[in-house]
Amino acid sequence: MVSIDAVVKTTLFPFLMAEGAWARWRAGTLPEPPGPRNGVSGTGTGLSLLLTGDSSAAGVGAPSQDQALMGQLIGELQNDFRLRWRLEAKSGATTASALTRLEQVVPERFDVVVVALGVNDITGGLSLKRLLQRRARLYALLQSRFHAKRIIASGLPPVGNFPVLPNPLRWVLGRQTARFDKALRQQAEALGVDYMPFSIPYRPELMASDGFHAAPEAYRLWAHILAPHIRANAPTNP
Repeated sequence: MVSIDAVVKTTLFPFLMAEGAWARWRAGTLPEPPGPRNGVSGTGTGLSLLLTGDSSAAGVGAPSQDQALMGQLIGELQNDFRLRWRLEAKSGATTASALTRLEQVVPERFDVVVVALGVNDITGGLSLKRLLQRRARLYALLQSRFHAKRIIASGLPPVGNFPVLPNPLRWVLGRQTARFDKALRQQAEALGVDYMPFSIPYRPELMASDGFHAAPEAYRLWAHILAPHIRANAPTNP
């Protein structure tokens, strides 16, 4: 039986593609914040951390990297660890472009890798099958090239709640994102990757001026959710 989602997507495909292009343009109107993208911070047990992904990992919506996701994670962890950290993220990144980027950078060993990706794959019309294939390749690359001891994949945000997106695109993307998020979680569990559902509630004050990206307070909440999980499962390095 053909699902209602498939019928809607097929019937409205040209319109949805046009709206999707508009959404990608709108999402790219804010710049990536300035600030260092690697360094050493804190004291204590050594911990190396890589954050990779799209505009959410790059901190779009924050005025500086200090207030973006990586900066907020450093603030959460630097009292417990001597943190060697690195940010490899790009606004507009898909899983495919993230793979290409990571294949070209100088590899290092990382205890923990946090992955924040997926929305651009969905708005770009990537099929679930291909997304899962590319995610599997990404996880394998992080383990082989960067010797990641633990990978934490952040879940997809509730795109269906973003009022900046016009309907029917918002409705379709909302249902699509929920379906993809479930499949990504199941895949992560099968591959031994930690999957952290995106549990930050949608509120206007947590959104950047474009209505699409996170504001600094949302990045703080996101880091506050991730940090205990990183701390509890951190490898014990001398």
